Amino acid sequence: MTANSQPIASTTVKSVALKIAHLKSSDVVKRLFDIVFSLSVLVLCAPIYLVLAVAIACTSSGSIFYIQERVGRHHRHFGCIKFRTMIPDADRLLHEMMASSEDLRQEFSENFKLKEDPRITRIGKFLRTTNLDEFPQFINVLKGEMSVVGPRPLVPEEIERYGNQIDRVLTIRPGITGLWQVSGRNDLPYAKRIRIDVSYVKRRSFWLDLRIVCKTVLLTVIPKNNGAY
Repeated sequence: MTANSQPIASTTVKSVALKIAHLKSSDVVKRLFDIVFSLSVLVLCAPIYLVLAVAIACTSSGSIFYIQERVGRHHRHFGCIKFRTMIPDADRLLHEMMASSEDLRQEFSENFKLKEDPRITRIGKFLRTTNLDEFPQFINVLKGEMSVVGPRPLVPEEIERYGNQIDRVLTIRPGITGLWQVSGRNDLPYAKRIRIDVSYVKRRSFWLDLRIVCKTVLLTVIPKNNGAY
């Protein structure tokens, strides 16, 4: 190694070390924000939780909560908690519907959702439109399985759609909300959702998270045309 190359190597090592230190400090700040924000929501919104739980129990039979397998940070699977928005035995009905309709099979294979889903209850439609069905996920945040803001929490069947980008996306925790949710959500083509998730991972910062949280609150209060269904 020449004398000139030694300072260059030293500068490179310092630069990498600074980037790692910055990422670690950002992760600590993000985690602290997650804990404080989630605890605040769970405590302050407890009466709303109770009202929603009673409404779900009184309008349809079945559990108040719905737990679905999702893929989190470093490919770890976890149970994502939501208020139940569908009728009991919804998964069985979905298989029957897709078996009898090629159009429904095509729509579900493209988006993993149905825009006009007959399985959704009346209170369930309201919960989805206002994003209130996702409130129980703050428990997932406290458990360290999710973050307040992050990429979409994916079902296992979606992983292959992300191709070689999936490892990058799963370097961080999935979010209750995220850049995808305030950019059109389910109305976006699937390929664009992937690009948005990748973009968030590259650009993530405390201030970006704060802007996304503020936009999400607005979409909850004014849910018209927010792409939620």
